[in-house]
Amino acid sequence: MALRGLWLISHEKDAQGNVLFSRRYPTVETRAKCFNGASYVAVPEDYPFLKALLFELRLTGEEHSFIERQDGCARINKTSVYALQTERGDLWPIVAFQKSGLIYAAVPLVEQSLNPRPALISIGGISQAFALLSGMLAFMNSSQKNEAEKNAKVGQLPSLLMHACPLGTPLETNLNGSLSESSPLAPSAHPLKPPAWRTCTYKGKPQVNICIVEKVKSVQYNKREVADMWQVYGAVSCKCDIEGAAPNVSVSLNLPANGSPLQDILVHPCVTSLDSAILTSSSVDAMDDSAFSGPYKFPLTPPPDQFSLCYYTSQVPVPPILGFYQLKEEELQWKLTLQLKLHESVKNSFEYCEARIPFFNRGPITHLEYRITYGQLEVSKEKSLLVWVIGQKFPKSLEISLTGTVAFGATSQQQATDPMCTGGTAYVKLYFRILDFTLTGCYTDQHSIQVFAAGKPKISAAREVLSSDYYIWNSKAPAPVVYRTLLF
Repeated sequence: MALRGLWLISHEKDAQGNVLFSRRYPTVETRAKCFNGASYVAVPEDYPFLKALLFELRLTGEEHSFIERQDGCARINKTSVYALQTERGDLWPIVAFQKSGLIYAAVPLVEQSLNPRPALISIGGISQAFALLSGMLAFMNSSQKNEAEKNAKVGQLPSLLMHACPLGTPLETNLNGSLSESSPLAPSAHPLKPPAWRTCTYKGKPQVNICIVEKVKSVQYNKREVADMWQVYGAVSCKCDIEGAAPNVSVSLNLPANGSPLQDILVHPCVTSLDSAILTSSSVDAMDDSAFSGPYKFPLTPPPDQFSLCYYTSQVPVPPILGFYQLKEEELQWKLTLQLKLHESVKNSFEYCEARIPFFNRGPITHLEYRITYGQLEVSKEKSLLVWVIGQKFPKSLEISLTGTVAFGATSQQQATDPMCTGGTAYVKLYFRILDFTLTGCYTDQHSIQVFAAGKPKISAAREVLSSDYYIWNSKAPAPVVYRTLLF
């Protein structure tokens, strides 16, 4: 979202009009040519622009004559957005309004073709143009008593807009605030304005709560021609109860020396700035070995409610639990073998951990013989699912196994069905949760969180790992795969 140009025009009743200030942005104009294509219309020079704008606003002294283009029934303008007739065609959209003998105008960039004209609500630059012009209006109307003061304020506009709208991109709409920053002696006429996402202010004891949740997905085949896949998806939720209209908070995510770098990072709009290394760290470029390993700093102005600070992915070296599953038919019975091994780098402390073995497109379980080295095995009420409850810890060896034979009765409509799991195609799905641990090693603590506000906040941080779509397929039967590994 950017602006192609800005104008401040003086116009009194029955006067010709005069351009007091104008600013054009050639780089934005070049972008407009690329986006608009064949519908592009160049911004004219100041005098033709002034003449066309005064004609469109009916300020040329012909306000009593009927003009079909302006006064026809097909033209009912309910906004301050206009189209100017130029030698090269209609220049649209133009944001313009008049106040106290001055006309404020801007041409926002439209990042698409203008034929047909897109809906105004879809053009983000229009709202930015209104905001910046309103800031100019507030600046010009503050402490203006005579013509000399007005001329002095017009002389300050170039330097103010250099900071408020560099290269045509509006960054600050409060020009009085920009004047205060550039000159300590100049008083600000406006209090600090909270951002749009901070709808209310907090009153009470300051506190910051951060929670990192990593979900791990895995598909394991135990086949030479198909590679096992796993990936971590992380989300950082944040709740900042801080007093003030626009408090500043800085949150840092850290990794240990052997941690897995965070990739594909998406941040909340309240984050005010970001290191370019964070944005360019992507899992798509597998050949790039210069992944950014942190710390990942997020300066922000937080909303009052809980929000997701960022999302990320990561490719950890190994899955947390390696599995091996075989299911094959022998003499009217199905023999199953399941082996699980917890990786030594994973915290051996679960809130829960269990393996579910469903049997689709078969009748109810009528016979079960099994042997397990750890935990307990249960049969669901529907007699179509085995639940291996592992509990909260693996044994010291970090390896457990289940072997047994299962027989089924006649099929019925109440039994579980799955069109993909026919014959020997079957899987085991793991469910687990580990508190105070992340697979990437990502963490945050009270020393990596800074609050620039009055009072010392209470800071709490938590992290956990959850399983999500964690499958181990039967190695004795074909299984659905996304792609196959090329062997050379």
